[in-house]
Amino acid sequence: MIWLECDYTCGAHPAVLKHLVETNGENTPGYGLDPHCENAAQMIRELCQAPDAAVHFLVGGTQANLTVISAALRPHQGVVSADTGHIFAHESGAIEATGHKVLTVPTPDGKLTATQIDALCQAHADDPTAEHTVQPGMVYLSNPTELGTIYTLAELEAIREVTRRRDLLLFLDGARLGCALAVEDSGVTLPALARLCDVFYIGGTKMGALFGEALVFPDPALARDFRYLIKQKGGMFAKGRLLGVQFEALLSDGLYFQIGRHAVELAMELRRVLEEKGYPMPVPSPTNQQFPILPNEVLKRLEGVCTWSHMSCPDPEHTQVRFCTSWATTREEIEKVAALL
Repeated sequence: MIWLECDYTCGAHPAVLKHLVETNGENTPGYGLDPHCENAAQMIRELCQAPDAAVHFLVGGTQANLTVISAALRPHQGVVSADTGHIFAHESGAIEATGHKVLTVPTPDGKLTATQIDALCQAHADDPTAEHTVQPGMVYLSNPTELGTIYTLAELEAIREVTRRRDLLLFLDGARLGCALAVEDSGVTLPALARLCDVFYIGGTKMGALFGEALVFPDPALARDFRYLIKQKGGMFAKGRLLGVQFEALLSDGLYFQIGRHAVELAMELRRVLEEKGYPMPVPSPTNQQFPILPNEVLKRLEGVCTWSHMSCPDPEHTQVRFCTSWATTREEIEKVAALL
C-alpha cells in the first residue's frame, strides 16, 4: 500500500532513529533541561538569526497551539483565524476549551489577508457594544495552510504591519514549515519568521520526526513563565531529551530542508500528472498537499494501491481528495499512482 493519506503515517527518518539509538544509553536531566535540548535550541537560534530567542519543545501541534494561545491571551480575548485554520476545524474545540474564542474569517484559499484582519479589528472598534463581545488579541496563521497554500514574504510583512498597529500578537503554526520553506519564490526564511512573528514553531511530527514541535519566541520576554504553562497544560515531557535529540538530527547537515524539498518535488510531479489529465484543482498548492477532484471511477482504480484523505463530494460522480507526500514517499510510488489516474 502506498500511503498518501497524510505525512506522518510512517515512523521517523532514518537519521532521526540513528541519533535516538546512538544516545539511548545516556542519562540526562528530564523535562527538556538536558544538553540535547539546549544544543537543538542553539541550532534553532542560529538558523533563525535570533540569538536571544526562547525555544521550547512540545510533543504535538494541537498541544503547542492551545498552550501558546491560552498563555498569550487575556480572558476576554480571542484569536483570529481563517475558517479552515487547524485550531478551528481540526482540534475538537481545544482553544475554546481553554476559554478563548476562535474568531474566524472566510477565505477562498486558506490564507488570511492583512485587509481582512484590519477590517475585523475596525469592526470591533466601531461596535458601540464592543465590550460585550470578544476582543481580537492574536492572529493565527499556518504556513503552509490547511489547503497547502503558502504566504509570501510580502503578505507576511503586510500582516505584521496590521498586527503591530492593532496591538495583536502574531502566531504562526509551522507544522509543515519545511514544505513552505522549500518553495523558493515565496521569500520566506527562518530569519524572516523570527523578524515578523511573535511566536512560531518548526514542526517535526510531519517533517520526519517521531513526534515533536519546536516553539520559537524571538523576544524571550514573551516566554516568561512559559514552562509553568507547559506543565499546567500537560505538555512537560518527562523524557524531554527525546525531543532535543530528534531536532538535533533534523537540523544537522540541512536534513530538515532536504525533507521539505523531497516532499514538495514529488507532490509537484503528482500535480503535473493531475493537471495533464484535466482534473480540477480548486486551490492550486505549491507544497506537499494536493487536492484534486477525481471521478469516482478513478478512485476505484486506486483502491488497494494507495490511500488518500476524503475532502468532499461535489457531485455524485466526483470526490475531492487530498494526496499528501512526505520524507518517506518515493518517486516509484508516485509513478505507480500516476499510471492509474
